[in-house]
Amino acid sequence: MPILNKDMSLCISLSGRPSNLGTRFHNYLYDELGLNFIYKAFTTDDIEGAIRGVRALGIRGCSVSMPFKEAVIPLVDDLEESAAAIESVNTIVNDDGRLTASNTDYEAVAQLLAEHAVDPALPVLVRGSGGMAKAVVAAFHGSGFDDVTVVARNREAGTALASTYGYRWVESDPAPVEGVIVNVTPLGMDGPDAQTLAFGQAQVDAAHTVFDVVAFPAETPLIVAARAAGTPVITGAEVIALQAARQFERYTGVAITPEQVARASAFSRE
Repeated sequence: MPILNKDMSLCISLSGRPSNLGTRFHNYLYDELGLNFIYKAFTTDDIEGAIRGVRALGIRGCSVSMPFKEAVIPLVDDLEESAAAIESVNTIVNDDGRLTASNTDYEAVAQLLAEHAVDPALPVLVRGSGGMAKAVVAAFHGSGFDDVTVVARNREAGTALASTYGYRWVESDPAPVEGVIVNVTPLGMDGPDAQTLAFGQAQVDAAHTVFDVVAFPAETPLIVAARAAGTPVITGAEVIALQAARQFERYTGVAITPEQVARASAFSRE
C-alpha cells in the first residue's frame, strides 16, 4: 500500500458493530492493484454528523450497515433505483460533495440466488424486516419467487415489507417448509446473539436451502446446523464479498475479477 499522502482517497464504513472484513477486503485490493486509496471502519452515535463529514472532508466512498441503512436516506443527494425502490442504502459515493446512494446488497443476493440455482418455485421464509431484509426480499421478488413469508416480531415493519410484494407476514415461525429459510437478523452474529439459532431445528431439517446473511462469523449456528443436516447453504461471507466488490468498483472505477474477489474475501477472514 502507498505511504499515506495528501492525495490518498479515503473510503469508510459506518456500522453499529464494525468489523475488519470490509477494511481488509478493500485494502487488500488497493494494495494488489497499486491504488492510492485507504479504507477504515467506523461506528457513530451521530449519523447525520458522520454523513456531513463524508461530504465536507471529501471522503470518496462510504459503506453503510445496520442500523444506518434507512437513516441515511434523507442525508444524501441522489438515490439510485437499487436503493430508492427498497428504501435502504448500503453504499454512498461522493463526487465533489454530491452524495449518491445505492444498494449493492440487492445486487449480491440476486446474483447468489442465480449462482446457487435456487428454484423460484420453492417457498421462502425470511426472518427480519430491517434495511437488509428489504434488500433480500426485493431480490427474491426480482428473481421470480412468488411464495415468500416474512417472519418478523415488528408487525408494522413486517406487514409493510411483505405487502410491498404481495407476500405474507407472520409474527412467529410457521410450520416447517421444504423450501428456503433466510436469516436477516443479528441472530448468530458475533456479540450477545452469537450462539442463537435463527430458526428452529425442525425448520433447518426440512429446508431445501439455508441462507444466512450474517457475515461474521461466516459459520453461524444456522449455517453449522444446515451443513450438519447436509442442506445446501448460502453464507453471509458470500454476500459481503459480492456487495463489497460492487462497492469497490463504484469507489475506484476499477473492475475486478472473480479471482481477485475470492482472494480479497479469503484475506479478510484470516
